[in-house]
Amino acid sequence: MATEPVETAASACVGPSGSAIGMPQLCADWIPNQVFWLLVTLVVIYFVLSRIALPRIASVLAERSGTIINDIAAAEELKLKAQEAETAYEQALKDARAEAAKIVAAAKADIQTELDAELAKADAQISEKTAQSEAAIAEIRAGAVKSVTAVAKDTAKEIVGALGGSADAKTVTAAVTARMKG
Repeated sequence: MATEPVETAASACVGPSGSAIGMPQLCADWIPNQVFWLLVTLVVIYFVLSRIALPRIASVLAERSGTIINDIAAAEELKLKAQEAETAYEQALKDARAEAAKIVAAAKADIQTELDAELAKADAQISEKTAQSEAAIAEIRAGAVKSVTAVAKDTAKEIVGALGGSADAKTVTAAVTARMKG
């Protein structure tokens, strides 16, 4: 084949008009040439990928991996800080509730003290008014007893006089007094 002229080799896959007969890729005469260029292309692609593209992809992947690791570490730190902040918040809330309870207890104690003082003052006023009322009632009773005694004496004199007897004031007074005592 190497000794054949180019025209014969070309004419096996190319027709008299210069167009390809069938599919040129499947022409058995051209396969060694296609294999050569396939190997050259694969070697070029291999060198381009291994020297240019893959190092760039590896650096991007390494950068992404580093970023992800840094982000995860930062997230863990922020999570710990958030937990610490939550603990501090809960402690502050607990302290605030305790302080509020103390304030409420102090306010209740103050109010109770004021209430006790006011109740004592009111009790004193009530006791004073009760004593005054009892004194007034005692006065009224004494006045009523005197009035009843005087009315009883007058009535007894009138009854004795109506019955036709005569009674002196001393006897009537002694009889009314004895009857009033029981």
